[in-house]
Amino acid sequence: MMQSTSASVQSYRDLIAWQKSMELVVEVYGCTQNFPKSEIYGLVSQLHRAAVSVPSNIAEGHARRSTGEFKQFLGHALGSLMEMETQIMIGERLGYLDSARVKNLMGRTTEVGKITNGLLRSLGTRNQ
Repeated sequence: MMQSTSASVQSYRDLIAWQKSMELVVEVYGCTQNFPKSEIYGLVSQLHRAAVSVPSNIAEGHARRSTGEFKQFLGHALGSLMEMETQIMIGERLGYLDSARVKNLMGRTTEVGKITNGLLRSLGTRNQ
């Protein structure tokens, strides 16, 4: 899915990648509520940080003055998505997440990744 940063995009809040990643943050926070208390400073904290990092990097990148910087921040967002996927799989292996929750979360990370990659590709031909 391609997304342009045309005149219709006035703010990072207009970017579908940002909107979908914000929804993902809410989902991640919800699914970690039942993790063991012993994980509050471990896996829960890591998963929250990675989740929050995705829309934060999209927003910060959009505010930068050059396309090159925006692309760099989108790359950071994609890296955080991969961290989340890994942490979700760890949560599943440890028995903290059931397969239905994992399937939902992985579907959402895949969707955000595709949208963000589309945005990144759309920026590839623009001037720095």
